Amino acid sequence: MTTDLALLPGWLDATNIISGLGSWAVVGIMLILFAECGLLIGFFLPGDTLLFIAGLSVSTGLIRTDLWLLIVLMVIAAFVGNMVGYGIGRKVGPAVFKRPDAKFLKPEYIEKSNQFFEKHGKIAVVLARFVPVVRTVATVMAGASKMDAKLYTLYSFIGGVLWCGSVAVAGFYLGKIQFVRDHVDLLVLLAVVAVVLATAAPALIHWLQKRKAKQAGRQAPPAL
Repeated sequence: MTTDLALLPGWLDATNIISGLGSWAVVGIMLILFAECGLLIGFFLPGDTLLFIAGLSVSTGLIRTDLWLLIVLMVIAAFVGNMVGYGIGRKVGPAVFKRPDAKFLKPEYIEKSNQFFEKHGKIAVVLARFVPVVRTVATVMAGASKMDAKLYTLYSFIGGVLWCGSVAVAGFYLGKIQFVRDHVDLLVLLAVVAVVLATAAPALIHWLQKRKAKQAGRQAPPAL
C-alpha cells in the first residue's frame, strides 16, 4: 500500500514509517505525534496521514493492537506534546518575542495572539488540532500569550481525543475501501482543506458584513 501524492519525501511517508518500524510502529507514531504537537521543529511531520494510516494498519493487521488502545496512546502522546509546547511558549516565548532584532517574532504578535485566544480560545485550541502547521504553532503561541492553563489543558485534551479518534477510526473503516487506500494523501489533504474553510468561514462572513456596513455608511446621504 502506497499513497499517490508525493507531498513528502519517502522517509516521511506515513506508510513507509509504519511499515519500516515494524513492531516499534506504535512507539514511533507516539514520538512523531509528540514532536508535531509540541516542538516547533515538528511542524513538517505528517500527523493527519499518520493517524489515518495507523487506523488502517490496525484493520489490516500490520499494527497488532486494539484500535481503542492505539487511540488512547496517540491521544496521550499528542496531549503531552501540546502541554510541553504550551510550557515552552509560556516560559521562553515572551523573551523571544521581545528581542529588538526579531523580524518574524515581534511583540505585537503576542498581543494579537492574546486577543485571539481570549475571543476564540476554546474552539481555536480544538480546531487547531486538525490543521497542519497551525497545530504546532498554536500551542506555543497559546503559552506565549499566557492563555489560561486550565482552559488550555481541558480543550487541548478534548481536541486530542477528537483529532486522534476521528482520523484513526476513519482510517480503520474507510481504509478498507480500495479507492481510499489508493488515494490517502489526496483525501487527507481535501479533508484538511475542508476543515480550514469551515473554520475560516465565520470570520470571513463577519469581515464581509463589516466591510459592507462600512461601505453603506459611506454611501448614506448626509443628515440635513
